[in-house]
Amino acid sequence: MEKQPNFLYIMVDQQRADWLGCYGHPVVKTPNIDALAATGTRFEEFHVATPVCMPNRASFMTGRMPSVHGLRYNGCVLSQRANTFIDVLKASGYATASIGKSHLQPMTAMQARHADTGLSGPVKEAWKADTGAYTCEEPASYQSLEPFDFPTPYYGFDHIDMVTAHGDKAGGHYRQWFRQQHPDWQSLHDPANQLPHQYTCPQAYRTPIPTDSYPTAFIRNKACDYLRSSDDTDKPFFAFVSFPDPHHPFNPPGKYWDMYDPDEFELPSRFEDHQNPPPPLLNARRYYTEHGGQLTPQHAFMASDREVREAMALTAGMITMIDDALGEIIQTLKDTGQYENTVIIFNSDHGDYLGDFNLLLKGPWLLRSINRVPMIWSDPQSRTARVSSALASTIDISATILQRVGIDPYFGMQGQSFLECIDGGNHHRDELLIEYNDGFPRNGFECSARVRSVVNHEWQLSAYKDQDWGELYHLKNDPRQTLNLWDSADHAADKAVLFEKLTQLLIGQMDESPQSSRLA
Repeated sequence: MEKQPNFLYIMVDQQRADWLGCYGHPVVKTPNIDALAATGTRFEEFHVATPVCMPNRASFMTGRMPSVHGLRYNGCVLSQRANTFIDVLKASGYATASIGKSHLQPMTAMQARHADTGLSGPVKEAWKADTGAYTCEEPASYQSLEPFDFPTPYYGFDHIDMVTAHGDKAGGHYRQWFRQQHPDWQSLHDPANQLPHQYTCPQAYRTPIPTDSYPTAFIRNKACDYLRSSDDTDKPFFAFVSFPDPHHPFNPPGKYWDMYDPDEFELPSRFEDHQNPPPPLLNARRYYTEHGGQLTPQHAFMASDREVREAMALTAGMITMIDDALGEIIQTLKDTGQYENTVIIFNSDHGDYLGDFNLLLKGPWLLRSINRVPMIWSDPQSRTARVSSALASTIDISATILQRVGIDPYFGMQGQSFLECIDGGNHHRDELLIEYNDGFPRNGFECSARVRSVVNHEWQLSAYKDQDWGELYHLKNDPRQTLNLWDSADHAADKAVLFEKLTQLLIGQMDESPQSSRLA
């Protein structure tokens, strides 16, 4: 019997689609990712289910939208009752590995901040507490120098090399390894010992950590080790290799720090380019004018042109470091003779404003820069360069992988396979839904933002709960989203059509699983 294909799935964190050479970026160097695109299908219109780390990663794993799988915003958990497509692969005989960032459970010890509900009854929530243990990614699990013995399977994964958080002070198994490698680890982590530099951008930090001890290198080495160990087994494998970069802070190590000059970069748009700025952009402008800098390290914020260019240069350094790591991982596939039977996929969990209207990071303003992500699928059945304009979503990935293997999905999976687009098809969805749910008020919203967007090849409409404004952009005529047509009488009919499509998509957001066991 012919062996099923292996899968090497590379996920990066907070990278917008247009920041790769193969997607047309004029400066950032990504020769290995570009070479991957030259042997596979590159998707031009691939979007997230939600532009937030944890819920979109849970959508990737389950093939379900956040409002259905329950991990709605950062700080929640993906219930251990949830099945994932990794569970399906494991049950079908696959060896499964997660190397790097998972983020299906909270990875900090910080308590969530919620608005006061005003409720003081003895029962606090609509659901009884899930009694499972959800501390596997928390810092307390990694206090010892001995590697944390991860309970498996972890959402279907049998092999775990965990990296939590971001930047040079990442946690998990990486932190335990780092402390063993560097007896002076506390000094290397002391902000007072960062290397000298002239950057002024918030969160620009020149780490003294050696390049080969940075999280990207750790993940690269663990991935290569896993691929070598898979060489002598009859089992096919699914290896999920997830890098925490290029997510902020902006701290590429060694040569990657000054690989790019800020003056090489042009802003995609400035605040002044928006013809009728919506409230989140106005709020960012107001805070920048009155205070400058960031409210907190996780808030989207406005920066000066120079600061944005600095963030761009440092982000490019982190991306190129990932590209170099990817090159070594793929070379290991080739050296072990596994390349010819391995599907290689490159994707991101969400994007970054990265200069749009002088903004950095991500937030409740749903621009294409945080919704649209890279998706490259290189398949041994046909290592041919193709570009697909098909509209597809994160929730579609699991169904596609399972169809490629020839396994039925489970009942309740909302994703739709785009496998035919791998071979050159350009139609998948007519429109798709993007959700945004916040865990607390930010960026000018008085209550936690609830946003629903419908996107097609021509339009994006975004409706904001309890707001007297919304957004409508004609993406073909205005790809940078500089003119909001929400109040345009000339586009009222277009708005109505999109609202009807959004309504239909929202009607479908019911959890169909489990099926009924009786007629009544």
